[in-house]
Amino acid sequence: MWATNLKILALVIGTLGAYTLVASIIPQVQSDVPTELTFGSEVSAAELVAAGEQIYAGAGGCTTCHGLGTRAPNLLTDEGGQGTIGTRCGNRVSGEDCKAYLHRSLVEPMAHVVEGYQPIMQDMSRTLSPAQIWSVVAYLQSLGGEVTVSGEDVAAAQQASGSGAAGAAPGAAAATTTAMSTTTDPVEIMQQSQCLLCHVLRGQGGPIGPSFDGMGARLTADYIRRSILQPNADTASGFAAMAGTMPQTFGQQLSAAQLEALVQFLSQQR
Repeated sequence: MWATNLKILALVIGTLGAYTLVASIIPQVQSDVPTELTFGSEVSAAELVAAGEQIYAGAGGCTTCHGLGTRAPNLLTDEGGQGTIGTRCGNRVSGEDCKAYLHRSLVEPMAHVVEGYQPIMQDMSRTLSPAQIWSVVAYLQSLGGEVTVSGEDVAAAQQASGSGAAGAAPGAAAATTTAMSTTTDPVEIMQQSQCLLCHVLRGQGGPIGPSFDGMGARLTADYIRRSILQPNADTASGFAAMAGTMPQTFGQQLSAAQLEALVQFLSQQR
């Protein structure tokens, strides 16, 4: 009897050790995450625009959807005869100027879903700092319009948060950067990461990406893990039109324990 118990104990310890090893070796920086900005109140409009352009065209992932005119509004060129985004942004919502509209569109994307497009954009304050967000706003304003984002926005944010990051300007919706908590509850992780905007779990969620319901019956844990860390590595059957819309920053946002909790949970959905 004692021999059987010893074998069971050894199996349990070995399994726990294996999971610990996997968690410790999972790469946590699989994506090109935008470099943090350290602008002060003296930052010029030109510097903000240059930084915003780099984020937009690179690690911000904006060009994945915007610029194609199929998944999301075209921002770099004309859209529906209304001109570039810097030209039309001030006319989109009554009582909301260009800066406020663009800022809200980045941090509250469900507030302004352009007719004809699906609500697939995530809250960018989860992946970009307030400084990065305001830089993108400045860049978008520069595309046919007047750049009104300034160093005053930076100073206001420094006062409000003490972080040195650029934040809300007068009349604009303030960005709320939601830091990922240390929870390892998979459902809470999904809620914080806004996964259910695009994926369905227990019959609730969006149809943009593959359903989490029954995922474990379709995919292996290794495949699920890779899909979270490298979402562009494969495209699920039937979702080619949405390829590239999933953020590539979860390897940076999630701890190894959170990632493994999420992978194990999804692999058990049958």
